[in-house]
Parts: sequence; structure tokens; C-alpha cells
Amino acid sequence: MSEVKVEEIEFLVEILDKYPLESLRKIAQMEGLDYYKLKRLYDKYYGRYVNVSAFINMRLIGLKSFVGFLSVPSDRLFEVASRMTKNPFIGYVNPAYGFKNGLSIIFYVPKDQLDKIDEMLSKYSNDFEYYEVWAYSPDWEKKRPKEWGYWNMSYDYAILLDILKWDARTKITDIARTLGKTRPTVKYMIEKLLEKKIIIGFSALVDMNVHDRGVIGLAKELHDEVLERFKEYEITVGVLPNYGYFLEWFFSSKDDLGSKVFEFSRFVDKILIESFDPLFKELNDRNKRTAFQRMVRKDGKGYNSITDF
Repeated sequence: MSEVKVEEIEFLVEILDKYPLESLRKIAQMEGLDYYKLKRLYDKYYGRYVNVSAFINMRLIGLKSFVGFLSVPSDRLFEVASRMTKNPFIGYVNPAYGFKNGLSIIFYVPKDQLDKIDEMLSKYSNDFEYYEVWAYSPDWEKKRPKEWGYWNMSYDYAILLDILKWDARTKITDIARTLGKTRPTVKYMIEKLLEKKIIIGFSALVDMNVHDRGVIGLAKELHDEVLERFKEYEITVGVLPNYGYFLEWFFSSKDDLGSKVFEFSRFVDKILIESFDPLFKELNDRNKRTAFQRMVRKDGKGYNSITDF
């Protein structure tokens, strides 16, 4: 593959964010772009560094989101991560070093299984901590979620959510073939997910492995200076309702990570350094592709247990 150029990726993300589901020909026509140049960029990056994904409102299907940090010996990182990524409720696993040396994870828990979290995590480590996490917005305190829904759809919808989460640009014909349904039925199912606001939109996402370094910080207070000072970097902010805030910054190894960590440490109370490894990406991708259809019971009556995997 030819050289990866960040500016090309940023251009493709901007275009696909604007037209997440439209064909390349239609996008080129609407934006006055050369179709063949657009297609070359798309073929170069889409599916490897850029994907369009459905944003799923986990709250409406009864899932709570968490971040976790586990101590794991360095010589067992891959073995433990391999076991963890067989559990569909664990959405992301990556090596991290700092206030916990081992693995950082993102995981989801049905609202009626919160008492099983310690049992699940103790399968992988005897030293861990975790925090519920919510999406951040400047007025998040006014938008505190009041209640969680539950899974009340057929198993086919679990398969459909996996497809749309992995690649929302998958052709309707291909989805219909996978589900064994007609194109109109698939369109109806997607419209139902949108109408119920289980899917709240589609967006182009840059794969984390475009960057090869990251820093996680936990802060009891969020200073406006943080968002302003580091706005030139890709940054993710979440709310930890029982602690404060979760912040994650992404970098290239070409940056002076040491000076960045030193600078960020002024604004956080706990800090971890991440190194993104293609082997862990493969584990996470394999788990992600079929997560919902392994979370949900085949009869569609709720979720399997988080400790069954």
C-alpha cells in the first residue's frame, strides 16, 4: 500500500461524514469532485483506516458502558487479551502502562447484571478498577440518563446491528442475503432502528491505529484549558459519573510523547500510556464483528450472561 497521508484520510472522513450512506458517484456529483480521484482515495483507505459506523444508543437497549484497567504481567498480555476478546461484552482491549500496568478495556453490561462485573473481570486479573462512562457534552449534567431500556427485538436485529456497526455502507443486497430476507424487509428494519432512535446516526470514523500512541487520563475536574490547549490533537472526552472525567489523546510516535505526557499530567489525576499494536487490533476487530449476535440470546429474550464467555 502507498504512503498513508493524514490529510487524505481527513478529507475522506469529512466527505463520508457528510454523505455516510450515499454512493461515491452521487457524492462526486453533489460535491463537484472527480469521481475517479475520490474512488482511488476510497479504495486506498476505506475498510482499513476509515469506516462508516452506526452510532448505537446503548442505553435504549439496556446496556451500560464502562472503562476498566487491569494489572496483567507483560508476558501474559496477549494471552489474557485473547481470552477477553472472546467475550462479546468486552468491546476493546489494549496494552496500557501507568497507574495500572496491563490492559485498558471498554466493556458493556446489561443493566440487570451489574453485580456480575467483579466476577467477570476476576477471570482475567486479581487487580482491577472500572468506571461507568457516559458521553460528554458541555451540558451533560442536564442530560443525565434517567432510565435504561432493554432488548426487545428479534435475534435478526442483533445481526443487523453488527453489520451496521462494522460497516454501515454495506449494500442492502448483501445484508438481505446474510439475514435471509428481502431488500424491502431490511430497509424496514433499518428504518425501525432509526425511528426508535436505537441508531442515532452514521459517522465516518478513523481507526485508532492511524495513530500509534495514546494517553489516557482520569480527572476529577475538567478544565476548559485542556480542550483548548490540545485541540490540534484527536481527543476523546467521557463523563465518569462516580469519579469525574475520562480523557484520551491520540498521537503519532513522531511526536515527543514524553513532553506531551508531562504537559497532560498537569490536568489529570491518573494517567496511562497506550501503544497501539496491530495484533491487538486484529483481536478487537474479530470480536467486534459479531458482538451483538453473541450478546443477545438466540430467542431474542434478553442478553446472555457476561460471565458465560
